Amino acid sequence: MDFEVRRDRRPQGPRKLARERAAYLQLVNEGYSYKEACQIVGVNPRTGKRWRNGRNPVGKHKGAPPITAAEPPLLPSSPRPPSRYLHEEDRIVIADRRREGASVRDIARELERSPSTISRELRRNAHPASGEYRPHAAQRRCDERRPRPKASKIAVNSELRRFVQHHLDLCWSPEQISNALKKRFPDRPEMHVVHETIYQALYIQARGGLRREVAAALRTGRAMRKPHRQADRRRSRAVKDMVNISQRPAEVADRAVPGHWEGDLIIGKDGKSVIGTLVERATRYVMLLHLPATHDAVSVRDALVHTVGTLPAHLVMSLTWDQGSEMAAHRSFTIATNIPVYFCDPASPWQRGSNENTNGLLRQYFPKGTDLSVHDRDRLEAVAAELNSRPRKTLGWETPAERLAKLLTSSE
Repeated sequence: MDFEVRRDRRPQGPRKLARERAAYLQLVNEGYSYKEACQIVGVNPRTGKRWRNGRNPVGKHKGAPPITAAEPPLLPSSPRPPSRYLHEEDRIVIADRRREGASVRDIARELERSPSTISRELRRNAHPASGEYRPHAAQRRCDERRPRPKASKIAVNSELRRFVQHHLDLCWSPEQISNALKKRFPDRPEMHVVHETIYQALYIQARGGLRREVAAALRTGRAMRKPHRQADRRRSRAVKDMVNISQRPAEVADRAVPGHWEGDLIIGKDGKSVIGTLVERATRYVMLLHLPATHDAVSVRDALVHTVGTLPAHLVMSLTWDQGSEMAAHRSFTIATNIPVYFCDPASPWQRGSNENTNGLLRQYFPKGTDLSVHDRDRLEAVAAELNSRPRKTLGWETPAERLAKLLTSSE
């Protein structure tokens, strides 16, 4: 195909890409993949995605509806380049060769396709009553199954939509909701969606019919996705007599033995208020330290001693922390509790991965830039209890509270 719209790839400014949009839509309707259509028209795949699904208004940028078939066709019919999809010409060859008695592998070799592609085509698009393969009817069936853009599964199923909305209101993640749907409705595939479908329903205009305010229930609180960037590196702080994480027993690293904890602080507005966090590595059980007045080394030590004292001794065997000055009194903590403290390397948050992940979850309850001193001890216990009652993928969809209860029962 000799269609070339954009030889000049400089930014287009306010000029609308009307011809490109119409050409892109025509190519998609003719059976090209999204990626192929973008390559032919000369646009970024993200641009094609915005054309298909529309765009929400963000800041100064206006929203836009999805493109429709009303756009006039701009491309003449012409022989297609190789595509991952079968075209009508391919289906005519399949029908002719089947009447001649050719095998599936012979047809696949002639069309330069996988034998499974031909086998699947014959199975899916043959006449439902007679089983005869008719190429033009097969093409119609294929076209009917592939309208673009497709209606979202969540948008057309009110029961599914209510289930998703309810659990988002309970602060469940889309992946947790997806797994809960499979467990709750094992024999109803119309109630099964992957977590990406839920994200699409929240982030993309007119894709899912979910209330826009439900997006606030996501842990990030964002209405748009944010690309991952490398985190700012933190300067190490000197803590005397530190025991490095490299000297931590191997049983801690593989999470085979419960009782090893990771800790950190989450910081409030202007660095004036904090909440301490503790996470057990094997069960992901969370405990929060109440630090309403100050977070100096003595206050953190006393809060840690009080908190770990509520647990059986065999469930508190070590503590891993970063090199923050709040742990300057770690030696006196170890003397008081007989619990060794290990310190991570500078700028290495992955060495306390469970704790870092949990701190991200807690930000849904304690947003950045807010005063954390307003939360009393009862509020912290309620948040920890809610977090410990959420099913976790890494625990086989058990909750941290269930895992900890099993440990406590087995030790009795």
